[in-house]
Amino acid sequence: MTTETATHSSAVAHEDHQTNYIAIFIYLTVLTGAELLVYAMNLPTVIKIGLLVALALAKATMVAMYFMHLAMERRGLWIIAATPLVLVAFCYLMLRPDLSKRAWAHKRNAPGSVPVDVSAAPNS
Repeated sequence: MTTETATHSSAVAHEDHQTNYIAIFIYLTVLTGAELLVYAMNLPTVIKIGLLVALALAKATMVAMYFMHLAMERRGLWIIAATPLVLVAFCYLMLRPDLSKRAWAHKRNAPGSVPVDVSAAPNS
């Protein structure tokens, strides 16, 4: 193989993986605008947080695929990149029941609860 042939084949291989970074930037800008709209809307907190997390994951995926060039890599790097996402999801799902049971501690004198009279406590 001559040097000219090797240079030509690497140039052809490089052309196959060219990315339109301006389009990716526009997509990321649109997703950021969608995040701002979701934040400004008067939605229930659970829905708002779910939408914001979904939009953030979409943006993170686009950045990983195109700016970190994972779209052109082999499967092994995808597994390495996806492992933290799986671990975060696992930790969240394991801690969620405990966090929801402890939510009552932040709601003093909630409707239907017995009010606590602090002034009746003995002074020490």
